[in-house]
Amino acid sequence: MSATTAGIDAGRSSRTRLPDAGLLRGGRETAACALTLTVSAAAGAAALVVAFRRAEWGGNDQFAFFWAGMLIFTLPAAFWGVRRTASTRLRLAVLVGYALFTYLPKLLRNPSGPLYHDEYAHWGQAHDILLDGRLFEQNPIVRVIGEYPGLHATVASLAALTGLTVWHAALLLLITTHVLVVLGVAVLAGQLWPDPRIGVAAAFVYSLNSSFLYFDTQLGYESLAITVLIWALAGGLRTMRAGTRGARIGGVVRTVLFALATVATHHLTALWLTGVFGLIALACTVVSVRRRELVTAARTGWALTSGTALVVAFWMGAVAPRTGSYLDPYLGRALGQFGGLAGGSSGGRTLFSGSVAPWWEQNTAFVAPGFALLAMIGATTLWWRRRRSADPFTTAASAAMLLVGALYFPATLLILTPSGAEGARRSWAFSYLGLAVVVAPLIIALLDRPRRVFTGSLLLCGCALMLVGNNAAGMNPSYRFPGPPVFGSDTRAATPEVLAAAAWMRETQGRETRLVADRYSGLIFGSYGEQEPTTGSATFPTYDLYLAQPGKPISPALLHQLRSWRFEFLVVDRRMAEQVPDIKIYFETNEPIPHDGRPAFTKAQLAKFDTMPWLIKVYDGPHVAIYRFDFDSLGAKIARNPR
Repeated sequence: MSATTAGIDAGRSSRTRLPDAGLLRGGRETAACALTLTVSAAAGAAALVVAFRRAEWGGNDQFAFFWAGMLIFTLPAAFWGVRRTASTRLRLAVLVGYALFTYLPKLLRNPSGPLYHDEYAHWGQAHDILLDGRLFEQNPIVRVIGEYPGLHATVASLAALTGLTVWHAALLLLITTHVLVVLGVAVLAGQLWPDPRIGVAAAFVYSLNSSFLYFDTQLGYESLAITVLIWALAGGLRTMRAGTRGARIGGVVRTVLFALATVATHHLTALWLTGVFGLIALACTVVSVRRRELVTAARTGWALTSGTALVVAFWMGAVAPRTGSYLDPYLGRALGQFGGLAGGSSGGRTLFSGSVAPWWEQNTAFVAPGFALLAMIGATTLWWRRRRSADPFTTAASAAMLLVGALYFPATLLILTPSGAEGARRSWAFSYLGLAVVVAPLIIALLDRPRRVFTGSLLLCGCALMLVGNNAAGMNPSYRFPGPPVFGSDTRAATPEVLAAAAWMRETQGRETRLVADRYSGLIFGSYGEQEPTTGSATFPTYDLYLAQPGKPISPALLHQLRSWRFEFLVVDRRMAEQVPDIKIYFETNEPIPHDGRPAFTKAQLAKFDTMPWLIKVYDGPHVAIYRFDFDSLGAKIARNPR
């Protein structure tokens, strides 16, 4: 071997032993990211724990600690996720870590059992399925959820397979779905734009919506269904891009199965899924007519829309026919109240009335929609400039998502009405999906311009503002933080006295006894007590029992309903005559009860039950009393249905 050859071989050998410079940079970046986010997660979690402890002890600085803890991790995670040099694995790790961290507030809020209004209903439904093995049973707290058993069946199955309690099986499922939501938004955006940074940006923008931290992390059917919706949309877009007929047919079948899973879990999510597919198909059709492109994509889009719509229509028509009547009063009354506000009449809501939230948090809630509007205007402008140069399918689908995102803004106006506020909050989780997908390219375009440090700092400040403001508008402090019992708060209804009364009822009367109660007693008796409470409705106005004045007769028609439907007990919480409910509801959203800042009942109205011969007091506590109905003492007065 010559010296030259030996030198070449030696050079090759030395070069193979030297690490690649790109790998070195990637390794250093990964290590720096891991160190930064680990320290940030620890500091953020500590601040969150302090915030919850301060709230329990009656402090007034829990808001500052909470948002400091959230931003300490969120802002560095967003920084690392959208870096141009970040690897695919690093971005994936950032998204998973961010999803896990953002579940922490809800986990700290109630780690051991249900707390929110809907959680009591869904937890009780899953518990009953585990005990009895029966689906489609009517729920005493939210009457329509029995017809949508997807969540409850999944939780009960996990509990049976793993040996976990129903609540811990639910937590396992909810943490998993929360991670899948974050990843799903990134995958959905990736179907339109190849730049992976846009997917990461979309995931972070979506996480700013008011439902992300608390509402869609609770034990509720939307928490599971919205995960399925996001992945169904991502799969649908992939199907519309498919190049072969077989791939398109397979994609349509998979999407229809996703639609079936969605509608078996939640009605509104299924309707949104159908609507979004319809908008995408319509946008592709417009492009196909004007530019003679996307004909196949448009046909595939209409096949996806039709298949999804047929599944939803079949389920709501054959399995859940009461869904329309359940949803109609909320929308109808909300539109009526909004029309009254436009005409100058009263009946609207005063935002943050009596709230303990600090001034700066309340102000961000008003600023956040304006900031979102600016982002949407910028995104629309960017779309318009790129509409001819971009991929035709991306142009069409992003136009549809612009329309979905635009629905966020009229929904914010419904927050001013008592009946529309709940629906408005629930719609934001869906409309923000469109907003996130179309704003993400704008964010990356701004970051790719000169003065990236200045632009990035402004974007991170906007991220912080939106995160604080949206959550302040979406959830009141009693939902977000622990504290002493508060009458009329869904999250603080489980007082020791009410829990003891519910336990007494279960131990002495068994399960599934029909009783009349207010909203908050009904939550506990219907979940922990395993009873079947009713809190009244327009067609079954049980609240008239409480509203009747002493010495005045009770409606014979109502007594006939109670008797014929085999109601056995009446629960009375005397705090209704002493305090105003924290959320201004005594029985149900559309109750005909005045709310003028004073208790709607007098002590005499609630004490009258002690003197009624057809009621027998069987339980008496400091505030809670339970009476047994003795309809036989009324004789022929209610023997038949009176006119």
